Amino acid sequence: MQQQQPQQQIQLELRESEAEGIYSNLVMIGHSPSEIIFDFARFLPGVPKARVFARIIMTPQNAKSLLKTLEDNLKKYEEKFGEIKIQGMPEGKNIGFLPPGGEK
Repeated sequence: MQQQQPQQQIQLELRESEAEGIYSNLVMIGHSPSEIIFDFARFLPGVPKARVFARIIMTPQNAKSLLKTLEDNLKKYEEKFGEIKIQGMPEGKNIGFLPPGGEK
């Protein structure tokens, strides 16, 4: 049986400039064996290129932890506010990726 370590409490500093946030409606994700890179950008209709406003680099372990935390938070959001619908996306359709087994 594994003994759990007590959770460390972390104080988070949020400066005014970061508290404003950065709006992004596009994220490009790349990876190497040791890191996952997220480029958060803004895409505007009629403009041929998007501008990157923030780049976040994480270890694969931290990125997977982010994925699990995001899934949990989206589930809680939908329980409270209802299902999030993606415009232009038929229900049950994936976004260009094939599920395991390669079937759509």
